[in-house]
Amino acid sequence: MPETNAEDPKQPTVRTLDARSLRGLAHPLRIRMLAALRHEGPATASQLAERLGESSGATSYHLRQLAAHGFVEDAPGHGKGRERWWQAVHQGTAFDETLMYDESDPETRGAADAFLHEIATIHTQELTTWLGDSHTWPREWRSSTDMSDFTLRLTPAQATELIHKMHDLVNSYRDLPQAEDTETVRLHTHAFPRRGRA
Repeated sequence: MPETNAEDPKQPTVRTLDARSLRGLAHPLRIRMLAALRHEGPATASQLAERLGESSGATSYHLRQLAAHGFVEDAPGHGKGRERWWQAVHQGTAFDETLMYDESDPETRGAADAFLHEIATIHTQELTTWLGDSHTWPREWRSSTDMSDFTLRLTPAQATELIHKMHDLVNSYRDLPQAEDTETVRLHTHAFPRRGRA
């Protein structure tokens, strides 16, 4: 079972990235492996390799690197024999945008850029996969999805407030009773300024 936030059980347990942990995570395969463990539960290096189209040697190496930075750990009670099972330590990752602007640490800035671009790539791929597979889902699910965009005139403080309200709303749905037709639903949010008027 993933950990919950003791102060608020509806809030996921989140790891806030610092410069060291960001550099440890900012590799495309590590980001995807961690996401797989969070979304699909514990797995072995071989299972992750098959799922992600990689060699088990590569996934094994990157799992050890993730463990060294505190992102994954052994998953007790799984499997038999010598094969090692891994699980995610936290349910989510929080990115501190100040890591992108540290003029004294170009390595961390580069890791931040790589991390954010990989997350954007994953979001695009997930959406593209849904569009390609949507015809295989029942009509109820096809009509229960959303791909919208909005343009608002906000101050930085108002944008931050809106983001926090959206996150709180999403997290309020985490502990709903499981119904027979429950499926895993992915939600992406993107909020950023652009030049020019609305």
